[in-house]
Amino acid sequence: MALRLYNTMSSQVEEFHPLREDEVRMYACGPTVYDYGHIGNFRTFIAVDLLQRFLRQSGYKVRYVMNITDLDDKIIRNAARDRVSVQQYTAKYQKAFVEDSAMIGIEQPHFVRATENIPQMAEFVARLVDKDVAYRTDDGSYYFRIASFPRYGNLSKKDFSEMRAGTRVDVDEYDKDGARDFALWKAPKPGEDSWDTSIGPGRPGWHLECSVMSMQELGESFDLHAGGEDLIFPHHENEIAQSESLTGKTFARTWFHVRFLLVEGEKMSKSLGNFYTLRDLVLKGHKPSSLRYLLTSVPYRTQLNFTFDGLRQAAVSVERLRNFRQRLATGNFPSGSNPEIQALASETVTRMREALDDDLNTAQAQGAIFEMVRKVNSALDAGQIKQDDARPLLTALEKFDEIFAVLKDDDAFEMKKVLDWARSEGREKDISPELRDAVHSAQLSDTDIENKIAEMEAARRGRNFKVSDALRAELTAAGILIENTKDGVRWRRK
Repeated sequence: MALRLYNTMSSQVEEFHPLREDEVRMYACGPTVYDYGHIGNFRTFIAVDLLQRFLRQSGYKVRYVMNITDLDDKIIRNAARDRVSVQQYTAKYQKAFVEDSAMIGIEQPHFVRATENIPQMAEFVARLVDKDVAYRTDDGSYYFRIASFPRYGNLSKKDFSEMRAGTRVDVDEYDKDGARDFALWKAPKPGEDSWDTSIGPGRPGWHLECSVMSMQELGESFDLHAGGEDLIFPHHENEIAQSESLTGKTFARTWFHVRFLLVEGEKMSKSLGNFYTLRDLVLKGHKPSSLRYLLTSVPYRTQLNFTFDGLRQAAVSVERLRNFRQRLATGNFPSGSNPEIQALASETVTRMREALDDDLNTAQAQGAIFEMVRKVNSALDAGQIKQDDARPLLTALEKFDEIFAVLKDDDAFEMKKVLDWARSEGREKDISPELRDAVHSAQLSDTDIENKIAEMEAARRGRNFKVSDALRAELTAAGILIENTKDGVRWRRK
């Protein structure tokens, strides 16, 4: 079964076939680094990460590029307000985004930054002027002539047949349905950063940045362009117009857009008090793996309603998978194999792949792995698992985690970075007891824990219950949960 994806351009689910047989070239609109990333941003970034992981698992070589918008209206305005350069203003937010992405299991793409490609952007504008699809205004700004591109609106499905020729808009983001010539290059304003280029001083418009950087890295035509649904208009519509006007070629063959999320049934908004960055949730003691699991639990084209009950349930689901893995990895099983279990492991991998091939149906893929867990746990309780069964079951779990990336037991180590950041930012009061406990457990290595458990068991066998209880209490205080089973002592971090 081939991968089938919904293409926003055609409004249909289509078989995905890259231009080159074994290689996928994909570009995603990344963060605008004027603040810390919120959970709506990360739903999009995680969905794109999951897609590129699945493409790699499917045997493709993936060239995955993401821009970091370190130059736009908000950044220029905030940098001028703080009397610092654009680079100085954005540095900490770029660093935070890279750290947060790693914390939540996003594999790092090849990053490109607007401020590192200014000369190429000026040259792009000059070439559009030569083609008479862009023009210079008296103040030294340059605009794209919308009327020169008859296909404008094909992506967003908006009807611009009644648009007024010659009207202009120079802000990067706008909500109006009426198309207006948009700024490619903005003349300098007092107190704002600007660059001297071949077309004069100024700075690029936001829409120009992505066209130049994506084609520079991936070629004039590439396979897939991704982003949040809020970028369809005007950003992606404008990218298509300026890119295809210059090259005469299809800019991106497939357009992949991720739906917004709601928070407790409402649109996320600072004014409603339901606006959460990833760091806000970690400060409350929630694990990055729980959040990643929740944000992938609903297919990317379906609106997800984020709730704290849902986040707690996601944490339970992740722990159930981790405990299942540990039970298989440490169990003492009789020799031989169980054909039904072997078949179940193979069928589970097939069902997961079929679900993800079907427009990345993550909910069905998660359902397949949990059906396997339920059946195998029952078989474990009944003593029906043999030595040769553990490896295929663990392989199925590994295939799942190659995509979903929630099973690494390093949450506490990653969360410590947020605790240290909160202290450096004067947010000590926001650090929850749960976060402190999780970070405390990270101070002990796996070897430290195993050694203390061995000491505890030796003390218990020697009937030195005072020492045994003290060691158990020490581990519990460090956030280590200990369970006595018929196969011996098992442990896990909170």
